[in-house]
Amino acid sequence: MSNNENPINRGSERKTLALALVAGMCGDALLSWMTISEVSFSIFPLIALVLSVQALYQEYLRNPVSEDLPLVGLACFFVGAFGHSAFIKAQYPDAGSNFFSVIIVFVLMLWIGKKLGFFSQNEKEKAEQ
Repeated sequence: MSNNENPINRGSERKTLALALVAGMCGDALLSWMTISEVSFSIFPLIALVLSVQALYQEYLRNPVSEDLPLVGLACFFVGAFGHSAFIKAQYPDAGSNFFSVIIVFVLMLWIGKKLGFFSQNEKEKAEQ
């Protein structure tokens, strides 16, 4: 996520990605409540969803967005949604298999790690070579 023309606050990017993850988890919690009979209703995912979406909107208004952040944010949203789905299906095996959800989370996490630069060499190591 390199954008050399604009100074981007890395803390703001992390906050945006964490809020997207929380929004995905809360969205899936509400969807699970509506579709799986064993899952009981809780007001807390609804409150957290509203607050995280509001905070995401405020971050969008306050800080400039780098070129890759919207796509990585969407991937974080899906990691939260599929991760929560895998967790629910592990708790309630009658709801179905969680294999697809776990594979999607794994692939998305690898892609996010690649986009954020966790798998690339450090700048020092590149300069030495």
